[in-house]
Amino acid sequence: MRLAVSALVVVLLGVSGASSPSVSARTIAVVSANQSFNWAGYVQGALEKNTTFHSISAAWIVPTATPHRSGEAEYSSSWIGIGGGCVDAACSITDDTLIQAGIGHDIDAAGKADYYAWWETIPAPLVRTTLPVRPGDRVAVKISEGRLPEIWTIAIANRSTGASFTITLPYPSSYATAEWVIETPVVVTDTGGIQVGPMPDLAGVRFEHARVNGASAAFVASERMDLVDFNLALIATPSLPDHQGDGFNDCTYAATCPAP
Repeated sequence: MRLAVSALVVVLLGVSGASSPSVSARTIAVVSANQSFNWAGYVQGALEKNTTFHSISAAWIVPTATPHRSGEAEYSSSWIGIGGGCVDAACSITDDTLIQAGIGHDIDAAGKADYYAWWETIPAPLVRTTLPVRPGDRVAVKISEGRLPEIWTIAIANRSTGASFTITLPYPSSYATAEWVIETPVVVTDTGGIQVGPMPDLAGVRFEHARVNGASAAFVASERMDLVDFNLALIATPSLPDHQGDGFNDCTYAATCPAP
């Protein structure tokens, strides 16, 4: 098994002095070309696609999260981002920059779910927004570089309620990767420990209308990334692309994941 250095980076970046639990999405922790300890979805790289990435978008339904194991705090997010993934198809080169945004869906030890919209620019911590989201809401997320280099706009819209959030900020991206994933993020516990958060059961997440650099994402099967545990048991897996090549399903704790 080849474990990329990025797995160590994930752990180191997760360390903080917080006295209460905090959650942060992070760069990919690579196991092999198509397996990760924290991501499941589609990952595109600059060497694979022969381009750099300056905008990304997608829409999806906020999934219902339920406990996978009783009495266990569990954490997950659905998101899109630029940077942080695999630059080449073999995933032998990874990227330490990452600008991302999406939806968190966590479960506390009592089984109560917490849903929230967030954004993050690595290595800064995750920032929750005030945009309300609930399971079943249709959300659309877009991250795009403006006319000025390294000036980005992050837009999260809840199309079910009509509410939205937008922020423009500077960020020095590598432009090297693009991704549409569900994740088990890094968790800093109230005792100062760190772990990759256990994944709750999620209703299938269907990413739709995925675009990159203003065009269809044109997904291909080789871009899929499975999420596995430290015993390499499957936790989450993406389906094959839909017929348009701009959507797919992301499934947790399932042996198969049918295409949309």
